[in-house]
Amino acid sequence: MNDPSREPLDVAKLQRRLADFAAARNWQPYHTPKNLVAALSVEASELVEIFQWLTPEESARVMDDPGTAHRVTDEVADVLAYLLQLCHVLGIDPLAALDAKIDRNERRFPAP
Repeated sequence: MNDPSREPLDVAKLQRRLADFAAARNWQPYHTPKNLVAALSVEASELVEIFQWLTPEESARVMDDPGTAHRVTDEVADVLAYLLQLCHVLGIDPLAALDAKIDRNERRFPAP
């Protein structure tokens, strides 16, 4: 998993890998904003499903069980993959968007 010979990961490299993966399979026609948002919603729902009936205490320990931890990790990856693909298609820099949103939230909800 953490191969020392691999280059460090960054958002742009991951977006390129996702785009290359889709292009190699001729999936670009299906990667419209509407379809990507729908897929993102489905994957987010699959993540919610894992936590749906857990108590707050159980949810805090969800990564303690290897099988559940694997499921959570896979669903997080799916959500992030679709979000990064959506950002790529729409020309949104996800890190800049998040940074700007945090700035707005800090002004909107100042610390006491």
